[in-house]
Amino acid sequence: MDDDMRESLQIFSEEAEDLLSVAEQALLDLDETPENNMDSVNELFRAFHTIKGAAGLFGLDSIVAFTHVVESLLGSIREGKISVDGDMISLFLSSRDHLQTLVDRALNEEALEPAEQQINDTLLAQLEQYLGTGPAPAEETTEAAAATSDTSSDKDNWHISLRFGADALVNGMDPASFIGYLEKLGTIAHLAVIEDNLPEWAEYDPEACYLGFEIELHAKTDKASIEDVFEFVQDDCSICILPPGSHIKDYVNMIEQLPEEDMRIGDILVASGAITERELSEALNQQSTIADDQVGQAATDDTVPQLGKVAVEQQSIQQPVVDAAVQKQREQKAQRANAEQSIRVNAQKLESLVNLVGELVISNANAYLHSDRLADQELTEAMETLARLVEQVRDTALGLRMVQIGDTFNRYKRVVREVSRQLGKEIELHISGAETELDKTLIEKIGDPLMHLVRNSVDHGIETPEIRIKAGKSPVGVLNLDAFHDSGSIVIQVRDDGGGLNKERIRAKAEEKELILPDQTLSDGDIYRLIFEPGFSTAEKVSNISGRGVGMDVVRKNIDALRGQVDVTSEAGKGSIFSIRLPLTLAIIDGFQVRVGSANYIVPLDMIDECIELSEALRGQDDAEYINLRGEVLPYMRLSDMFQCQSDDASGKHKDNIVVVQCAGKKAGLLVDELLGEHQTVIKPLGKVFQNLKGISGATILGSGEVAMIIDVPQLVQQMIDHATQHMATTHSVH
Repeated sequence: MDDDMRESLQIFSEEAEDLLSVAEQALLDLDETPENNMDSVNELFRAFHTIKGAAGLFGLDSIVAFTHVVESLLGSIREGKISVDGDMISLFLSSRDHLQTLVDRALNEEALEPAEQQINDTLLAQLEQYLGTGPAPAEETTEAAAATSDTSSDKDNWHISLRFGADALVNGMDPASFIGYLEKLGTIAHLAVIEDNLPEWAEYDPEACYLGFEIELHAKTDKASIEDVFEFVQDDCSICILPPGSHIKDYVNMIEQLPEEDMRIGDILVASGAITERELSEALNQQSTIADDQVGQAATDDTVPQLGKVAVEQQSIQQPVVDAAVQKQREQKAQRANAEQSIRVNAQKLESLVNLVGELVISNANAYLHSDRLADQELTEAMETLARLVEQVRDTALGLRMVQIGDTFNRYKRVVREVSRQLGKEIELHISGAETELDKTLIEKIGDPLMHLVRNSVDHGIETPEIRIKAGKSPVGVLNLDAFHDSGSIVIQVRDDGGGLNKERIRAKAEEKELILPDQTLSDGDIYRLIFEPGFSTAEKVSNISGRGVGMDVVRKNIDALRGQVDVTSEAGKGSIFSIRLPLTLAIIDGFQVRVGSANYIVPLDMIDECIELSEALRGQDDAEYINLRGEVLPYMRLSDMFQCQSDDASGKHKDNIVVVQCAGKKAGLLVDELLGEHQTVIKPLGKVFQNLKGISGATILGSGEVAMIIDVPQLVQQMIDHATQHMATTHSVH
């Protein structure tokens, strides 16, 4: 395969993946509202049809053959021959997954494995079984039967309204011969002679034609073929051809299957075969005539009728077909607008851009430091302007990597559906905050932890309908996926209304595994956090879903690797909440630089509430690790003690300052020697040697070339809160 062909296949694969995502979402929407949800059915049909057409261009016969059967079943659903049920949705979802396999195999030029081929054959058999159980099409009505029956339905007949001009006979045209020729196309089921134009006998001209005809033609043909019958008499007659009512769905289907090109309404109708070029021309002329008549009369788009309306009034087409064409045009405009506003960019190129912007930020900080030393006013002003521009470039570059988390959330609809059906539970998934944006890198890495939490809530959290009814709950459980911004972080919550966590069972299991001592004092939060220990599980039996204790520890490790944290709250009989707190990005942040001794540290600016000077009045007792901040107890920590570095406290050169930080609604203070101000921070990951370093989430390079550590605020805040709680509890017990 040459490079051009491989690149084209790669593009096909990416587009197919997008369409399969659309198909999965449409299937899940259809599962929620199977009745009167033709929009989802049509979206499904378009997705599979587009994949089939693109695969045909590359000669991918296996994909074409498989999607053709899926498309046929969807066509029967659209026509109302087959109704949708839960089992059919499951079959379509499995077909969607198998189609993804076919696309991947085609991209890698690989044949299906025996097991995959077996899946292919099984799915085709199941799809064809549904097609076989649909209502059999009505038997064709023979021409002879149509000729002798006056009861043929108008729905199956072409309606031809024919008015010959007065000079038709003089010009050698015989109306009877044209009408007779129609019988070569089909059977004339009904013919009515219109005599409205017959004059009085005194004015009658034997060479003039005064008659008109209304004809019902039963024929399997198209409009263009009927129009060709009257090709030589079109100048001497007025003809309107209205397709059978049964053709309306066919025209609508053809319109929906048209390629996504920029087309006008008239072009769409002609391309679908709903009207002919002659009828389009007549409708356009009529529209133009109306517009010309209104010249000088303030004609507007509202007073000049639309083309579709003119065609309907001329009896060239039915209104539903026009409506389908209008909808098609709207979709084309929307897709064109999206295409104009978006462009595919290779992820590696985007990553390279962000890295370059990071280096630009560091170089700008270095240049700003030198200009400050020179104390040149003009240079300083120029550097301030440059700094603003660099900040805008930074925000724009990072914005390119921000994607909405809704697509990730939507993937779990299927997980909840399939796992709940497997367990015999009824569960609704509610999503909020789908529009919340997060760094693409984080989105990719948070998928597995979220999957574990969702499956755990479905399996362990939410009870079976029988147990819920006995507890006075609705038999249908509710699982919520929420996302929102808080203190410069993004918080993702998995909430369920199940039975909650059993603290006694968790504690007993932890003691059994010797994770805690029998008489050890633990808060509720400490007990709940035990479920994240490796191999920990309270499940009474192991299933293929969970119970082996290999999920929750993976959740914590993955989230820790993203500089995030996970918290658990639970209430017996009411449910549990798993909260994941993550930084918005892993690349560049706004930081606040502080100094402790000779070392520099960066605190994420979004997590800083305020900075205060630690005065004697606030110090209280010498050994106190908390202060009274405006009536609020604020625990604090000396960073010099935390990181074992020499502080200026003994020398008295600088007064101590407390940086008040806030995370997850909790406040704490970081005691530092000097506040150095805001600093654009390019996050550099720590090496393997420092991966387990407590209180540090990364490093950055300052303008001077020095390395500064980035404080892990969530970890330190939790550590201080726990320590202060234990200290106060100990003090209280002593007194």
